[in-house]
Amino acid sequence: MFRKMLWPSLFGLVGCAVLLALGFWQVERLAWKEALLAGIEARIADAPVALPDAPQEAQHQYLPVELSGVIREGEIAILASLRTAGPVYRIIRAVQTDAGRRILVDMGFVRETERAAERPGGAEVDLVGNLYWPDEIDRFTPAPDRDEGIWFARDIPAMAEALDTEPVLLVLRESPQTDLGVTPFPVDTGAIPNDHLSYAITWFLLAAAWMGMTLYLLWRIRQRIN
Repeated sequence: MFRKMLWPSLFGLVGCAVLLALGFWQVERLAWKEALLAGIEARIADAPVALPDAPQEAQHQYLPVELSGVIREGEIAILASLRTAGPVYRIIRAVQTDAGRRILVDMGFVRETERAAERPGGAEVDLVGNLYWPDEIDRFTPAPDRDEGIWFARDIPAMAEALDTEPVLLVLRESPQTDLGVTPFPVDTGAIPNDHLSYAITWFLLAAAWMGMTLYLLWRIRQRIN
């Protein structure tokens, strides 16, 4: 009986140990991801500073910035979705700062029915937002429908070329005193995946199932021997 049950027992224990190790590894990854997200959220909500001379993604992603300037004519409407509002359009406009620089500003969103409404241009505004380099482009992203004026992702170089600005995007964090005809759509960590808890639970459930099947197999072997 010992020889017949040895290898199934070892196989079951080793398999269960591997699955448990993967589960505990995901628990460690969960703690790491939660700390990372907390750090990003703290940076997003930090006190704003002046616009850097040469913003770089590696150094200035999520950096809070405040600036004053004038909203220039023209805009880009980017099709997006909100859980509470359904399909919406992000409105991207060019702002010329008091220092003479032109940058992209994600003003916020409007509903589908409000896309054709006129929004003020030439207004002097004080803006507070976060520098952001979105990762929204892949080989499946459709090209902008320039006839309809609809874009499908925030492609910073292409938007900068279209609106004649620096390739720098500021996403508004709060509405300025001037009514811009949009609702702010601020940067947050919602787009950063954090599935480590579900992965950990899956590995632990597989370990339990593996151990259960091992015990059942050993019981069957013992029944046949007896």
